[in-house]
Amino acid sequence: MGTTLEVLAVRTRHVYRERIWRNRLTKHTVVCGYGTKGRAAIRTLMARDHDRDRIVVVDPDPAAVEAAARAGYAAVQGDATTTEVLRSAGVPSAAAVIVCPARDDTAVLMTLTARELNPGASIVASVREEENAHLLRQSGADSVIVSSSSAGRLLGHATHSPHVVDVLEDLLGFGEGLDIIEREVGDGASLRLADHMADAPVLAVVRDGSLLRFDEPRAQSLEVGDRLVCLCTNEDAA
Repeated sequence: MGTTLEVLAVRTRHVYRERIWRNRLTKHTVVCGYGTKGRAAIRTLMARDHDRDRIVVVDPDPAAVEAAARAGYAAVQGDATTTEVLRSAGVPSAAAVIVCPARDDTAVLMTLTARELNPGASIVASVREEENAHLLRQSGADSVIVSSSSAGRLLGHATHSPHVVDVLEDLLGFGEGLDIIEREVGDGASLRLADHMADAPVLAVVRDGSLLRFDEPRAQSLEVGDRLVCLCTNEDAA
C-alpha cells in the first residue's frame, strides 16, 4: 500500500509540474535524449546557472522520462523525430534544442523537424561519425559535436601528451578550474585585441557568424558586437 501511494504521489507531482510548465513554456531548452550525453549536457547547463524549470526532456523510454521527472525536469515521452512530440515539448517557442540520441540517422531527423518548427532556435547536435556531421549541418544544426573523432583525438593526445588531456578535461568540466567563455565587445570597449588579452587570454573572435583565430590579422582590430572566446578561471567566469 505504501509503495502504491508513493507512486501515485510521484505521478501527481509530475502532472502538476507538467501543467505549470506548459502554461509558461517559452525561451526554454529542449533536450532530445536523456542518455549519457543528454544528462551530461544538462549538468553543464545547470552548472552555468540555467533554470531547472526551463529544461524539457524528450525521450521514448518511459524509464528515462521518469528519471528526468524525478530529477525535477519537465519530461515528454515520445519520438523526437515527430512534429507532434516536439510541439508537445514546446520546440516552437524554445530558445535552444539539444539533439543527442544514440543513432546518427535519428539525430538528422530530429534536427530537421526541430528546425522546421523553430527557424530561430539554436540547435546543437551530437553525431557519432565524422562522415555524418555535414548531414546535421545541412539539416539545420548550428553546432555539431562528433563524439567518435573527439574521443579519438583525446586518445591520441593522451598517448604522447597526457597533460594536454588533463587541461582539456578541466576546460570541459564547468564550475571549477579553467573555463572557456564568450564575452561581447560593447560600446566604449577598446577595439584592439591586444588590450583584451590582459584580462583573459583570447582564443578566438566571433564576427558575423565566422570564427577568427586570435592570430589572424583580421582579428587584431575588433568591431562592436564581436564576441571574444576567452580562457579564464572559474572565478572570472562567475
